[in-house]
Amino acid sequence: MTQQGNGLRDSYDAGPADTGEFDLDADRLREECGVFGIFGHNDAATITALGLHALQHRGQEAAGIVSFDGVRFHSERRLGLVGDHFSRASTIQGLPGDTAIGHVRYSTTGETILRNVQPLFAEISSGGFAVAHNGNLTNGLTLRRELIKDGAIYQSTSDTEVVLHLVARSRKQRIIERFIEALRQIEGAYSLVAMTNKKLIGARDPLGIRPLVIGELDGKYILASETCALDIIGARFVRDVQNGEVVVISEDGLESLRPFPQVPARPCIFEYIYFARPDSIVHGRSVYEVRKAMGAQLARESGVEADVIVPVPDSGVPAALGYAQESGVPFELGIIRNHYVGRTFIQPTQNIREIGVRMKHSANRAAIAGKRIVLIDDSIVRGTTSVKIVRMMREAGAREVHFRISSPPITHPDYYGIDTPQRDKLLAATHSLEDMRRYIGCDSLAFLSVDGIYKAMGENGRNDQRPQFTDHCFTGDYPTSLTDVAGATVKQQLSLLAETG
Repeated sequence: MTQQGNGLRDSYDAGPADTGEFDLDADRLREECGVFGIFGHNDAATITALGLHALQHRGQEAAGIVSFDGVRFHSERRLGLVGDHFSRASTIQGLPGDTAIGHVRYSTTGETILRNVQPLFAEISSGGFAVAHNGNLTNGLTLRRELIKDGAIYQSTSDTEVVLHLVARSRKQRIIERFIEALRQIEGAYSLVAMTNKKLIGARDPLGIRPLVIGELDGKYILASETCALDIIGARFVRDVQNGEVVVISEDGLESLRPFPQVPARPCIFEYIYFARPDSIVHGRSVYEVRKAMGAQLARESGVEADVIVPVPDSGVPAALGYAQESGVPFELGIIRNHYVGRTFIQPTQNIREIGVRMKHSANRAAIAGKRIVLIDDSIVRGTTSVKIVRMMREAGAREVHFRISSPPITHPDYYGIDTPQRDKLLAATHSLEDMRRYIGCDSLAFLSVDGIYKAMGENGRNDQRPQFTDHCFTGDYPTSLTDVAGATVKQQLSLLAETG
């Protein structure tokens, strides 16, 4: 094992102690992960690093790349941002080869330690096998217990390692048959990018909850979580990987397999609300335009007399633009975000901790003093940051503060890769609208309706018999089995919720 700084090279079994930090800005949905892969390109590692840069918004805790040079697999896995490590020539030189996969991570299962950083790699009977995962398996803990009971030795606490063990234990002859057999045993949401010494493989769960796209650069195929990762390298978008599809990329080209019965797709609605970058195209829809449409619909549903529309940066900006255009009320940057603060340091005292929100956001007094303002944000989770922002607006002289949220109230936890807290920590699950308003301290509070969010997506409204999107955080309508939760004791369920949301 070779340890370098806070990373590992050519090592798959250990890491340093947890280096996670306290994050003040807790009233936010946390991104899941991002994946990237390219086959047959001489600059595979460099291109993968650039793709991960574009996907950094999907996970800021760790990043990793595995490459193959025709003889050996090479791995670099680091804690921290992509640019902190993979911009160095020495790091890229340690990743030779024309095929590579990469991953940016925010942990929804497993601790923030190096041994959980993906891509994960193992030597199995057919050779080396690496895998990177965006999503969350709802039977991952159950499978883990069964595999350990049967003699499996785990090297991480990530649910992704289940896939490695299932592939390794398969009796099938071909690696793609082993991979598909593994997929048949897992439940939940996943977009997987895997690599062997001859193939790059991509897969989406049968409902297509998590995104995955195919691109092409210099005649070589690429897999990525979002189209913005193709744009940064000048690649051409080919198409989405379909729900339930497995794509196999090799020297023979691209092969499409459909190992699951076809069912209507139900992509995660939060890709449009929050997770995807605004310049991405997700399932044929511009994320930026959808967010503007959500803001416009919000204005139609809950308009209020006001002088200025103020976004909570950065994710509230497109919705605020849509709200302003629909309402005719001017748009102003009443809150300025400091993009250079980085992660909040560990705060020693409560007094200093209260100042923390101002490190990231400060009031633009000239734009809001003496005015009736409408604050636009994409969601409310616990409500803690919303309280601080409303207080900041009042201290800056706002005459009235009306809060508008461009998504419905979050009333149920997520099990598919979004870090939401236990249900009793979700403000909307435990408080009435009026109680929420009083807690936050605003003059009025309104959310976009469930039907409204579907209308913003170009639908007529939510179809209760066959919803078009995965929207369980608003409706409690979970689209898959929740084996780990259903089979757990109350204590285990609370522990699971703490890990996965």
